[in-house]
Amino acid sequence: MSIPIAAGANSSSSLNSVNTDDSKVRQKDGSSTEMSVNDKSRLQLNASIMQASLNVSIGSQNDPLALVYKSAITSINEALKGQYGDDAVQNAASQDNSPEATASRIVSLSTGFFEAYKKQHPGDDDDATLQKFMDTISGGMEKGFKEARDILGGLKVLGGDIASNIDKTYALVQKGYADFQAAHSSKKADAPAASDKPDTKAA
Repeated sequence: MSIPIAAGANSSSSLNSVNTDDSKVRQKDGSSTEMSVNDKSRLQLNASIMQASLNVSIGSQNDPLALVYKSAITSINEALKGQYGDDAVQNAASQDNSPEATASRIVSLSTGFFEAYKKQHPGDDDDATLQKFMDTISGGMEKGFKEARDILGGLKVLGGDIASNIDKTYALVQKGYADFQAAHSSKKADAPAASDKPDTKAA
């Protein structure tokens, strides 16, 4: 099932799984454990993004791109849920949360479903299927980034390097999606054919 991290305008009321206490983090059994800021950051960094039972402690010292990744992947999961079931995207626990690495994971994990998506739409035009797939995962990504920004804004930590890193991650995901679509579009094969025409006339 999806991680209950989604937030709208009233982000503080929807963060049912988030504990913002600076000294404690809740465990599965409901108990609280004393943790340093570094320990909390390491917990968030290494947590399995799709482990629904985990409660993540979020504060100004935690890595916000982990939250961006969580929101984006959760929303992409929701977009793909109708065809692939719950938690379509799975991820390893250890992560590099730089903008480049975060964007790379979002792009690679979400576009990795394209071949399976095509098989579920046999007989459809390839470019139309590609566009529909890109619309699906892009919609999930857009929703995820919005929710992450809403959450961080509610925590009063959306600014400075955090905001610029999120913007950079978003731009890199957009570029990754554009590159993926260009690489898989049948129109790319038309370019050489078009360039051959002047040569034929010249001959």
